[in-house]
Amino acid sequence: TMKNPVPQAASLLLEKLMLLVHVRPLLSGSGEETLPPAPGYYDTSCFKRGDLLEVPRTLFIHFGIYLGENRVAHLMPDILPTFTADRRQIQQVVTNKRLILGVITRTASVRVDTVEDFAYGGSILVNHMDRLFEDQVLANEEAACRAEKLVGATAYSLLWNNCEHFVTYCRYGAAVSLQTDKFCETVKMIIRDQRSVLASVLVGLASIVCLGLAPSTTLPTIFIPFFLWMAG
Repeated sequence: TMKNPVPQAASLLLEKLMLLVHVRPLLSGSGEETLPPAPGYYDTSCFKRGDLLEVPRTLFIHFGIYLGENRVAHLMPDILPTFTADRRQIQQVVTNKRLILGVITRTASVRVDTVEDFAYGGSILVNHMDRLFEDQVLANEEAACRAEKLVGATAYSLLWNNCEHFVTYCRYGAAVSLQTDKFCETVKMIIRDQRSVLASVLVGLASIVCLGLAPSTTLPTIFIPFFLWMAG
């Protein structure tokens, strides 16, 4: 039996787009990665242990759980834990190469970094998702303890185990990824709409053959949506 291509296509596209979320900007022409902001760049006095932190990126959002004392637990693709258990090496800031190889091999780690390393210069939203899970919010201490228990190497999947799954499990007790679900629904909708246009073209062609409609008036009407579909 043939596999449904929609989930596979969505997964492949998500993998490519997710790289844009995590990959840090490079210094133009230097080949070296930019440095994160210096300690104290963010005011952490308003953060409470167990808070859910969001850092909006261009296409997606990166998530973490605040543990207190300027520490954030977050899930990141990383291939290094596959080759070594040396915590000192693993704890070094994840480079782009490590991250990309982690996405490709579907390996990751739940790591604890400073707020500066976690946010990498982005703006931070605090408990922004609580409004969607207002009846499921766990106590802050329980959320932090859940995050701490998961620290270490883990499998990585854009659809089933990404940074959003990690934080929603810790703070709401259910591992979900709303942005992944929304993206997959959008992909399905686009594919469904394209199939509808193609079906209308085939029906129009069949009507010409079976009913003898005038090609001079019917063909342009039929092929306008077809050409729009191909261009899209």
